[in-house]
Amino acid sequence: MDLSSILSRVVRIIINKNAIFMILRSILVTFVILIELSACARVKSVDSAVNEEAEETVYIDPLRVRAAEIAGLMDDRLLTSQLLISGIDGNTSLPVKMTELFSEIPTGGIMLFRYNLNTNADTIRAFLNEISSLINDKAGILPFMAVDHEGGTVNRLPRGIAELPPAITYWELFEKEGKGAALKKVEEDCTNAGRELKALGINMNFAPVAECLIDENRSFLARRSYGPDSSFTADAVTAFIRGMNVSNILCVVKHFPGSAGTDPHYAKSVLNMDKPSLNALVFPFSEAVRYGAKAIMAAHTSVPVIDSEIASLSPLVMNNWLRGELKFKGLIISDDFIMAAAGNQKPEDAAVLSVIAGSDMILVWPAHLKITHDAFLKALEDGRLSRERLMNAVERIIYMKLEMGLMK
Repeated sequence: MDLSSILSRVVRIIINKNAIFMILRSILVTFVILIELSACARVKSVDSAVNEEAEETVYIDPLRVRAAEIAGLMDDRLLTSQLLISGIDGNTSLPVKMTELFSEIPTGGIMLFRYNLNTNADTIRAFLNEISSLINDKAGILPFMAVDHEGGTVNRLPRGIAELPPAITYWELFEKEGKGAALKKVEEDCTNAGRELKALGINMNFAPVAECLIDENRSFLARRSYGPDSSFTADAVTAFIRGMNVSNILCVVKHFPGSAGTDPHYAKSVLNMDKPSLNALVFPFSEAVRYGAKAIMAAHTSVPVIDSEIASLSPLVMNNWLRGELKFKGLIISDDFIMAAAGNQKPEDAAVLSVIAGSDMILVWPAHLKITHDAFLKALEDGRLSRERLMNAVERIIYMKLEMGLMK
């Protein structure tokens, strides 16, 4: 564990104690600020064999310390609200019931669909600002404003706004004009689309798809994939992220570790592959992580060789594989649990289990928002959801928002 993580944990422990520890907290925070100003600490080590001195630089990330401080000052209602990315009703202004719901549960994010965005740019901008301002007023933290914007048929916006072609067209361009031309086009298109998304008030994109086409997923992904070549898919994914990064749009790379041939909205999704084949399948994800991807969506796909649970409920997939083997340190987001592939348990129970297993945020529909939020509070109260796991997730969410400039 690095020094930054140790300090974050110490801050969290002290802040969560009773008022008797307020003085100690102030002293600690002052100490942390002094460390931030110096940017790094010097630790001297002595080689006893040759008696030579060496210096090791330990970097303390001030944003992580600040994230722990902010999370430590939040009550359980606000902490558990950050775990949720909720859909909304309405497309010009929030209905009264949605306003009341977000006043009670100011979620960590909002997911937007075509029926929310089927107006014009000015109306969309005003509507999203209303939602964002309400949540910021209630929580003191701006939400992620998210949309599925892969391109092609997966596009929630009106015609003529931030348009992108289907991912497969870049593979077709690669075959005609070469890799360089195709990747340049991906980045240019995403840079332009990202600027338009940002202008509307959108800051998170559930894209790109990092799954190359294989026999097992072809019938489901079709033109949503960058083609059958894993190397080109990996390069296209990073080009997509680079383009969106220009406008500070957080890309959520999906769907880890991959999809089967069935649509998970309607049927179980199972990848019957051995581990070497799976490692080859997730190559574009591993390259995205190496590039610096900051968010990944876990699939409702079962991978029997690793775990009987679907990926979005599996600590073996999310913690051991994605965080352990692939060294991913960003947000893990799980899709909503009303899909058929998520199983027969109640969506709110699955959401709790997903966070326990390693997810940081869960997508949820308005009709399930309160019951899911209540389920998190109950799980925290009875100990199924540990405070350490909750704080770890919320600190990661807040860290990302600090890094994006959504809060200070």
